[in-house]
Amino acid sequence: MSEFAGAYGDIRRAAAMARLYDAIVEQNSLVIRKVGLDRGGELAAHRVLSSPRVTPIETLGCLTSRTAQAVAGRRIVAAQDTTEVNFPGRQSRGLGPAGNRDNRQRPAPGFFIHATVAVDANEDAMLGLVDAEIWTRDSAAPTDRRRRMLAEKESQRWLEAASTAADRLRAASEIIVVGDRESDIYALFSRRPANVQLLVRSAQNRALGDGTLPFDTAAGWPVLGERIVQVPPRGPADRGRAARVVLRTGSVVLRHPRNARREGDASCIEITLVEALEADPPAGAAPLHWRLLTTIPARDEVAAADVVRLYRLRWRIEQTFRMLKTHGLCIEDVQTAEPHRLFNLAALATSAAVRIIQLVDARDGSSRPASDVASAQQIAAAAALCPSLEGKTDRQRNPHAAGSLAWISWTIARLGGWNCYYKPPGPKTMRDGWQRFAAIAEGFALAQAARDV
Repeated sequence: MSEFAGAYGDIRRAAAMARLYDAIVEQNSLVIRKVGLDRGGELAAHRVLSSPRVTPIETLGCLTSRTAQAVAGRRIVAAQDTTEVNFPGRQSRGLGPAGNRDNRQRPAPGFFIHATVAVDANEDAMLGLVDAEIWTRDSAAPTDRRRRMLAEKESQRWLEAASTAADRLRAASEIIVVGDRESDIYALFSRRPANVQLLVRSAQNRALGDGTLPFDTAAGWPVLGERIVQVPPRGPADRGRAARVVLRTGSVVLRHPRNARREGDASCIEITLVEALEADPPAGAAPLHWRLLTTIPARDEVAAADVVRLYRLRWRIEQTFRMLKTHGLCIEDVQTAEPHRLFNLAALATSAAVRIIQLVDARDGSSRPASDVASAQQIAAAAALCPSLEGKTDRQRNPHAAGSLAWISWTIARLGGWNCYYKPPGPKTMRDGWQRFAAIAEGFALAQAARDV
């Protein structure tokens, strides 16, 4: 319960949320009947999710505390993006329109999650959830979008996420906030926190300070060289591919849009533009073409290639959303429809999706500390448990450094039924192993507490 200690103003609520969170990770499920284990647990889960004292903001504050510790001294990519969760065919019950229109062309009710995850820029390792904003829209669509201030628009979330990353990840050696084309907002560059670098895929061929257009300008720059970019898979059946891209880089001066003048943004901003264009795409595939705006200096081929590599790490937030939705926890299938309960559950589920990804990642070996995913009590339990899971052969011994993430992942895989041979343990094995491990660790902690009395 360490992550939730002191939360919600009541130790019983904190304990109930801790149990529910652990059960979601262990069972890889958001079905309350399943994660509650029995009727009493099911009712307890509904009660705590319905409590007005339990909020997504406080829950996320608890679940992101370990991330703040894990990033210390590391170069961090904070990847942010938005996903929608919609429920076609259901009554709204307080949820506004989202997507997936029905046969009457009405948008289905639903809500949105804007999440940020921390990724080690050097190891491509998922370190944890930084924050998430969860909301639903009003039924009436706004009609005065151009006249509203940025603070009144949903696009403000990109700036708020950068500010939160600057605060929660301040122990990192460098913070690089990465976003897709929807985050190509002039105010994001104008108002970026001092300790944050920005890397955004450009969506707007906006006018430059000299009246030219950046896309045309970049096309005229000399090619610096070629690089291979590993394009991440888009789904279970997609294995991704290697794209050979040509690189160009230079500096451009962005001119503020008209709305920026009244909000006090800088009149112009000098920024780096890196272009990566696939030279010879496979038949039938759209060529990879990234135009990346960044505050990171990139004057040569090596620096430009590093910018492209950093942007590629944005796939980690897409992976998180896939784990949260159809290919993992299936949040679209939950039966809870009341917004307060649903948003509380979504906060737990978003962090659980990240935790499951961390456990699967660690199966191939990682020098990162086990504390990235486990509490001190759980690590102590793993140390006591590990020798009993080892066999007589070298293949059946834990080859990883004690206390590392790979070491505890090996222990969890063994509990899940992995025999140390054949292919690496998959998500189901890791899930089953974590379920057993969490129960053993809880018993170990109780035994330790009784001994200390």
